[in-house]
Parts: sequence; structure tokens; C-alpha cells
Amino acid sequence: MLLREEIDMGLVPVAVIPEMREYYINGEYCIGSDGPVASVCLFSEVPIEEVTAVMLDYQSRTSVELARVLLKEYWKTDPLLLDAGPDFRQQIRGTTAGVVIGDRALEQRKISPFVYDLGEGWKQLTGLPFVFAAWISNKPLDAAFMERFNVAMKQGLERIDEVIAENPYGIFDLREYFTKRLDYRLDGSKRRGLDRFIRYLRDYLQINTLTANRPTCQ
Repeated sequence: MLLREEIDMGLVPVAVIPEMREYYINGEYCIGSDGPVASVCLFSEVPIEEVTAVMLDYQSRTSVELARVLLKEYWKTDPLLLDAGPDFRQQIRGTTAGVVIGDRALEQRKISPFVYDLGEGWKQLTGLPFVFAAWISNKPLDAAFMERFNVAMKQGLERIDEVIAENPYGIFDLREYFTKRLDYRLDGSKRRGLDRFIRYLRDYLQINTLTANRPTCQ
């Protein structure tokens, strides 16, 4: 909807940014991490250097692109990348790994012997935190509105205890997840991390475009 200009702003995966003709990153908050995030990981039965194929979570966009970056730039591997369907976790076996996000990733942590946290991988690669999603608009927004918006976001984060109390979850400690694994502050270091990630995305898009347009030998 943001790309079609049906809405002015949305909390969207940052991987959409290269597709936008014009974009603005708004507010003081995001969904990010400054190290291990726990809920965005690559899982396997073997060490990463033995992985020959990686299933890519169909529910993610930014996480999938982050995995592509880390596989090439951090782990220095070149496995076959496969778009996954709804039941793909059952295919994480042997030398086939999988990128899993969200609640299913927290569950998979108890199953797979090898867990590679993408937030941690990014921090090791760049020394910077990572932004998974941000409040992005396709036009400049009114400053007074954004001031009120930031107040609303702050009030929401101050009620994390209530959220935890209303959502009992036995798989992972939600207090640790919401207060230590996720980091919502869109500060200068996160903006630098986001800029670095966008540069990677644009470089890869350019490489893919050049490869697609390369003439084949007859």
C-alpha cells in the first residue's frame, strides 16, 4: 500500500526502501536489535560451512535479504537459496538450513543443534545495530503530527509489562525478548546501520540487474 501511495506512512520492512521512488524514515522508534535478536535466525543440523542450501522464510522480507548479505559477506558461503512454503521447517535437515523468524524461530531454537542469529551476525560484520522495520513514508510529514506520534510510541513502550502479563508464553522469556533482544530506539547508530544495509541491497540489485542483462554466448 505504501508503494502504491494508498497510505502515507507504514511500519514496513526496510528492504522495501530500494523500491521506493521517494522515502522518509520518520520518528524516534523502530523494530531493531543491537546484537542477538533471538527471533530471526538461520537454523541447521550442521555447521554453516557445511550447509549446501538455505530455505528462506516466506513470512519475511528484510530478514531474507539480511541472510543473503551475511551468507556472502560474513560467513563467506554460497549455498543454494530456496523460497520456502508454509511447512518448510520440516525440510531443515541434513545440509539444508532454513531462515526462520518470529514465534516459529523461538520454537526452532529448541530443535536445531546449530542456531545462527542474524542480528548477532550483522553486529559482528559491521559493528552496528540492525533495523528490521521502521516508520517509513513516501512524502514529508507534518512535524507537529510526528511529535504527537513519538509521544504515542513512547507511551506504548512504557506498557511492556502489561503486554507480557496479557500474553503468557512458555517458549521464551518475553521480558528478555522485549527489553533485551529487541531495541526500539531509532538513534544515530541504528540509522548508520540502516544506511549500510541499504547500500548492500542496492549493490546486490545492481549486480543482479547486470547479470540478468548480460548477453549469453551462442
